[in-house]
Amino acid sequence: MAQRLWRRMGLKPPAPVALGVLLALALLALTRLPPPPDRPPHRLPASSPPGPRREAAAPLSGGRAHSERLPVPPTLLQRDNPPGWGRRWRRGVLGDAPPWLSDDDLQKMRLLAGGQVVSKARVPSHGQVLRVGLRAVGDAEGDASPASPEGACWDGRCGLIKRPGDLYEVLAFHLDRVLGLNRSLPAVARRFTSHLLPYSYTDGSLRPIIWWAPDLRHLEDANNDQNSCALGWLQYQEMLRPHRPTPAGRDGPCSSIARGEWSRLALFDFLLQVHDRLDRYCCGFQPDPSEPCMEEMLHEKCRNPAELVLVHILVRRSAPSRLVFIDNAGRPQHPEEKLNFRLLQGIDSFPAVAVATLRSGRLQSLLLESLRVDRELWESHGGAKGLRPLLRTIDRRARILLRYIQECNLTVFEDSPH
Repeated sequence: MAQRLWRRMGLKPPAPVALGVLLALALLALTRLPPPPDRPPHRLPASSPPGPRREAAAPLSGGRAHSERLPVPPTLLQRDNPPGWGRRWRRGVLGDAPPWLSDDDLQKMRLLAGGQVVSKARVPSHGQVLRVGLRAVGDAEGDASPASPEGACWDGRCGLIKRPGDLYEVLAFHLDRVLGLNRSLPAVARRFTSHLLPYSYTDGSLRPIIWWAPDLRHLEDANNDQNSCALGWLQYQEMLRPHRPTPAGRDGPCSSIARGEWSRLALFDFLLQVHDRLDRYCCGFQPDPSEPCMEEMLHEKCRNPAELVLVHILVRRSAPSRLVFIDNAGRPQHPEEKLNFRLLQGIDSFPAVAVATLRSGRLQSLLLESLRVDRELWESHGGAKGLRPLLRTIDRRARILLRYIQECNLTVFEDSPH
């Protein structure tokens, strides 16, 4: 039968060997076919859901977490919250904003990030800091005239441009808000192009710009104008003792500062290792010879505590009971074995919301949510991957602080609604 079929087609019947080869090839092809699916195939993962992203906590050893999500580009962060998500997301400076950034924060951040520079002025005793007047997008030219920079600043339309090395202040601002402290001034990262600024400010480098608070209270003393009140270390320690009156007198600005403010300051400064406020003399650790406290021979004064004073202790006239945290660049590279525990001396309680956030294990992921709002900072560091080493450092310090609180049997206090 098969031979007749081959003859009708005008072909020679294949040899038995050829048939065997064809049969083997057919069987081989059948074995390569995929099995029929017994369930629907997996779909590609959808884009990240809206709301908080859960990032794997970094181990204390500093090793990389087992599972890390790739950072979502800021342009794709269009959140469409499902019902019951429980988070209040709003349109932010350069993306969607988490709930711990207030509407007032966002308004100031927009001004800092996009306002046109209309004036500039040097800041006395701060050679590398410029105070600039800003015109918000949409304002008419007469609303912020370059001829009246002081008026613009008193209206809250000024910012301080700092050095590129002070970018850590932007992270410090977001840490302040994530922890619910709300004592730092709004800050963003920005590249400047204004012809009013010196070339070193417009060379493409990223700089922090911090909102200038017009009503900070300063002492009249020109040698001590970075304080709202003159406070020595021994006075400060005495003031922290329970049930003791403040040493500054009933009419002094320090007497108006609420006791819990010092706890907020100590917690914040320990996480960032800001020494300038509470320990500018580096008495709480052994400083390197290159430290300013060594070059200015301040460290030698540690032998006489009566000579030690606090600096950058500031309040606003509109809120004299609340401290304002300025110059928060801190020390991201400060070694763990030299952490300055003197910053915590005399503190017997800490704000409950901040401590609960540290205990939650989500500090890194919350900071990533917040920092993503600042697209310039986010993209310049390569997103989450580039920022994570800084966040791991803060997270490790947070764990050390929690251990200190537990070992010293310290308490927490509920935050005042005001």
